[in-house]
Amino acid sequence: MASYHLRLAHLYGDLLNTYGDVGNITALKYYAQQMDTEIDVQVISIENDFEPDQFDLAFFGGGQDYEQMIVSQDIQTKKAAIKKFINDEKPMLAICGGYQLLGHYYIGADGKKIQGIGALDHYTLSQDNHRFIGDIEIKNELTGEIYHGFENHNGRTFIGESEHPLGKVISGNGNNGEDQTEGAIYKQTYCTYFHGPILTRNGQLAKRILLQALRKKYPTTDFSKQEALEIKPTF
Repeated sequence: MASYHLRLAHLYGDLLNTYGDVGNITALKYYAQQMDTEIDVQVISIENDFEPDQFDLAFFGGGQDYEQMIVSQDIQTKKAAIKKFINDEKPMLAICGGYQLLGHYYIGADGKKIQGIGALDHYTLSQDNHRFIGDIEIKNELTGEIYHGFENHNGRTFIGESEHPLGKVISGNGNNGEDQTEGAIYKQTYCTYFHGPILTRNGQLAKRILLQALRKKYPTTDFSKQEALEIKPTF
């Protein structure tokens, strides 16, 4: 039996899973098992209450504009709870549409403005008949880690002054194809356009997220054994 237990909220997991990014949860469970930790997952969907104090980490995936329009309306009822979760510095991973909805707004491919919750200080515009598609490599300047992945997005996101990019683009397009940033970090919330999913190719990021969740839940525990877990490259 695992020594440690974490509860993960999968925000709108029944709607926003178009690109297979739910594999990030599988990766978290895989690495958690090596860290003597069990993860219980609960989907929080339309009309469900989100109780931030009941969860230790969260995952927010993406989808197409139709599903995101539905979610954008419901998520306003969860705005305060999600902001509390983020400001309590519990780790969250948000991919593509989840990334966009945590910001102020994004413009869909049809030109319609889709409201976010403003939990993070970014906004997203659209491109005319164009998408950023292909392999991407970035460097996290806060940690020195290199992340490899695949991007596929119409949106062009511009992050705010309170956010750090997940990484600087080495190759690829990133947030907007202009400022060489990719993704965003605010407190312990990590946002990205990496599909694939990101944690299967970048296990060191999964380890970082899990350690943050464990330290938050078990503040007096020595996690040096978990810190020493070797993450082998998978790219």
